[in-house]
Amino acid sequence: MARKKVKLAYITKDSKRRATFKKRKNGLIKKVDEISTLCGIEACAVIFGENDPQPEVWPSPQGVQNVLSRFKRLPDLEQTKKMFNHESFLKQRIEKAQENLNKQKIDNKRKEMTHLMFQCLDAGQIFESVNMNDLNDLSWLIDQNLKHLERRINETPVNEVVENRIENFNGMEQGMVNNVDVDFNNNQGDILQFQNDNYLPQGF
Repeated sequence: MARKKVKLAYITKDSKRRATFKKRKNGLIKKVDEISTLCGIEACAVIFGENDPQPEVWPSPQGVQNVLSRFKRLPDLEQTKKMFNHESFLKQRIEKAQENLNKQKIDNKRKEMTHLMFQCLDAGQIFESVNMNDLNDLSWLIDQNLKHLERRINETPVNEVVENRIENFNGMEQGMVNNVDVDFNNNQGDILQFQNDNYLPQGF
């Protein structure tokens, strides 16, 4: 069963907020320990609780000091290269969501115009309810489809086209041979008798 998606918002109820803090803090420390052990890297965690006078550190105060000292020796540009604050993080999420929304709008419009194109083809005419914007979009879609077909034709090797035509011709030729039914064992064909007792093959 899938876990229920948690709403990322401040928990107003004190007891629930404290329980969530304790649970998430232990989980965060466990993850830092795992990534440090599995990947062999230096990592640390410093967590300030809401009512704790001193922060909780991992793995130890000396371990935290070693990691911070190494970080501070980096140039300023390297220190801030991948750093996010709350504002920049939200801004990045909004930009990504807007980008996905625009892609979805374009995809929906393409599907809508494709459906309209087939409706017009079936009816043999452009509907009066279609406005100028839809006509422009429909024209763009048709141009894109034509360009795609031209690109596919140009990318198809000439040898493949020739082989397909030869196979089609051979198939037609074989079908013509199979449809011819000739009895070569009876050269006379069916014999018809005339009034003067002369015999001629049928068909003469």
